[in-house]
Amino acid sequence: MAPTSSPSLPTADPAPGEFDDYMSMTVTEPTESSEKETYTQRRIRKQREAEARSRPKSKAELAAAAAAARDDALSTALPNTSKGFQMMAKLGFRPGAALGAPSNPNARTEPLNISVKEDRGGVGMQNEKKRKFREEVQGVEKKRKAEEGDYRERVSREREEKRVEGLFGGAMRVLEGLEQPEGGDKVPVKKVNVLWRGLVRERCEKERGRRARYDLHQSLSRNAAYDDPEEDEHDRQALGREEEDVEEEDEELDKFLSLSGKDRLGRLVGCLREEHQYCFWCKFKYDDEKMEGCPGLEEDDHD
Repeated sequence: MAPTSSPSLPTADPAPGEFDDYMSMTVTEPTESSEKETYTQRRIRKQREAEARSRPKSKAELAAAAAAARDDALSTALPNTSKGFQMMAKLGFRPGAALGAPSNPNARTEPLNISVKEDRGGVGMQNEKKRKFREEVQGVEKKRKAEEGDYRERVSREREEKRVEGLFGGAMRVLEGLEQPEGGDKVPVKKVNVLWRGLVRERCEKERGRRARYDLHQSLSRNAAYDDPEEDEHDRQALGREEEDVEEEDEELDKFLSLSGKDRLGRLVGCLREEHQYCFWCKFKYDDEKMEGCPGLEEDDHD
């Protein structure tokens, strides 16, 4: 009788959580080899270690090692076997307690911090450097303020001098109009009042320069052998046919112009008041010497 095979039972599907999770699998580290280190490997290892120990450390490495050792020592409390701890214990110190009398609320419970000095200067060198730096900064600031004040003072002084020179020029023209009216007889420069003689000399110098430029331009456009019957004295001087009169030095005028602007203006204003009864500040000519109605002699009196 032939054997009958039993029908195969259907296999159940695995549960959803029973699949292998390859993402969360842990990879085990390989175990160290149980093989012994050979002679060659041991010799190479010891040679490398000897080379590392014999290599001199750089300054940076030495400083880092010293800092690490110092920090490690400061973070470690004194052991009970330390001589210093034993001496402090005999004086009544207990670990975690403050130094000094128990009644002192400001007693220190932590040691003082160490500040490493890396330069070769003295103890007070940093304070001295700070003091010198502050003095230099203060000196620079004072110098800047002084220069700023000097600049403002200089600009104000120059502006005032320019204003006084303008008033002096106006006073000279007023005195000229009073002593030599328009259409009157011209007088030589040396006989003009020294108070406004500078105005006349400046005008003569400008006229002489203008005439010289004109005559030079005319001489360049004409034949040197040509004789013009209409030539005057200035033409002959420009063409070199007649010597020009050299202006003599006027010591009196030079001495007057060497005075300050305020002094020259004061003398002009005084002359106008005393000799012509004219107030330069009022811009008015009075009838008599009393000059009634004039506030005063100075400019400030007429504000």
